[in-house]
Amino acid sequence: MRKHINHTSIFLFTLLTLNSFAQEKKSDTINTGVIDIIKPYTPSISDAFKVKENPTINDTTTNAKKTIKYNIFSFPVASTFTPAKGKAAVVEKAEPLKLFDNYATVGVGSYTTFLGEVYLNHALSRNESVGGYFSHHSSAGGIEDVLFDNNFSDSKLSANYSSRLKDLAWNLEAAFQHQTYNWYGFPESQVALALTDNIAIDHSFYSGEFGADIAFEDTYINSAKFKFRRFGDNQSSGENHFSAGTLIDIPVNSELVSTEINFDYLKGSFKNDYQNTGSEINYGNFIVSASPSFELRQDDLTVSLGASIAYISDIETGDGDIHIYPNVSATYRLVNDVLIAYGSIKGSLIQNTYFDFASDNPFVSPTLFILPTDQQYNAHVGLKGKLSSNMSYNIKGSYLADNNKALFKSNEISRSGASYTYGNSFGIVYDDMDTVILGGEIDVDVNRNFTLSIQANYYTYDMTNQEEPWNLPDITGNLFLDYQIDEHWFAGANLYYTGQRKDQIVYNDGFTATPPETVLLDSYFDANAHVGYHINEKISVFAKGNNLANNAYQRWVNYPVQGLQLLAGATFKFDF
Repeated sequence: MRKHINHTSIFLFTLLTLNSFAQEKKSDTINTGVIDIIKPYTPSISDAFKVKENPTINDTTTNAKKTIKYNIFSFPVASTFTPAKGKAAVVEKAEPLKLFDNYATVGVGSYTTFLGEVYLNHALSRNESVGGYFSHHSSAGGIEDVLFDNNFSDSKLSANYSSRLKDLAWNLEAAFQHQTYNWYGFPESQVALALTDNIAIDHSFYSGEFGADIAFEDTYINSAKFKFRRFGDNQSSGENHFSAGTLIDIPVNSELVSTEINFDYLKGSFKNDYQNTGSEINYGNFIVSASPSFELRQDDLTVSLGASIAYISDIETGDGDIHIYPNVSATYRLVNDVLIAYGSIKGSLIQNTYFDFASDNPFVSPTLFILPTDQQYNAHVGLKGKLSSNMSYNIKGSYLADNNKALFKSNEISRSGASYTYGNSFGIVYDDMDTVILGGEIDVDVNRNFTLSIQANYYTYDMTNQEEPWNLPDITGNLFLDYQIDEHWFAGANLYYTGQRKDQIVYNDGFTATPPETVLLDSYFDANAHVGYHINEKISVFAKGNNLANNAYQRWVNYPVQGLQLLAGATFKFDF
């Protein structure tokens, strides 16, 4: 075996020698490099401070710790208590109130009174809807001691369409209204003559209107609107009224100036004058106005600075004039929402219309001279705020300076052939007048189940030409109350107080004239109440009482109102 190993070793040695010889014959392609070691790397560990786990306490009075031993003495206790599994408390939620898109109301009452209302609304899509409304209120009359027809009726029909898109929302609306009244308020001296003449005292009004409004998002034009109304009566009177306006933001030096621009056109006529001479009364004008304002805010102070400029042109005479008014307001929070001081001074050119006069006093004659009112100043200051989370107040004083202030005044007794010339109608007189108003208001809202509002105002007037502020009260007050008693019962009340007023009766038939007689109209108190019951979420019944004191007061001279009025009815809510 040793011999065999020696032969193997000689073979391996010979193989390695030949291999080395072969490598020396080849060219070496690896370049050699030199690394110069300048200084050997000698890492070191810097010293660090380490807090001792057990610091040394140099205290000669250190006491040794006492050893405490704990022992548990256990013994068995028999118990039959089995704990119940826990369960999360359930919060009682009130059922959400079901809201309906449509309703119908009908009621009947004393004085052969009928009341009806229908409101319809239908969503065409998420962004479109159409709606309609119809109402009718009428009474056969029957006022005590009145010998003439005193029935009335008021019917209105309207329709609307609305659409809301991403950047704008717009609405269209059309309406028609028809009203009938009677000139039944004859002076005592004219009752027998009016009965003998058997005059027709009915007076009907009609109106049709069409309008639209649009609101934009994130543009300099915020909104725009227009309305056209045709108004007339059964005495061949007619009036066209068109108004349009827009609210835009004008950029000025990186700030926005809010500007309201309005256009108002009025044209109308009355077939005859009061003296029945056959002369037609025509009136009309157009007004263009612009009201820029700029708002400043600093902490609790907000101030709006601006002015209004208006140009008016009389269509009949061609005369034009420019009026400039202040447009300034400010609010300052003295004590958060508890005490807020506010004030403003503004002015405007007020467009008076036959429609507005007839709405305020349906016993006007169709012989009015209609002029605009130049309200030079409408200034007020006041304090408002919250006395608690559910009670708020508002105390203010106002000063108004009006040129051509319109006042209702009883027409003179002329008996010139028309049914409204017996002193049983009202005309319009104008005067330059200053008015001072002191008033206050308190509102209470408790959980939306009980709401109460009390308002009172005191007025003083300073006339230029007229003897008295005809048919304007010295004191007014009202109270509004609504109470949701429980899930089914609800009730409410409205109380109104109007102070003394004055009017003037003049007799002038063209042959005989008497000195004017000033008449004092007594103050009156009108109390109204209602109560209702929700049978279910769709059907409710109600009862109303008006003029509960049964007071035959006169809102206008020689025009007593209905006494105690009772009405009962039902309301039905539904969806299509």
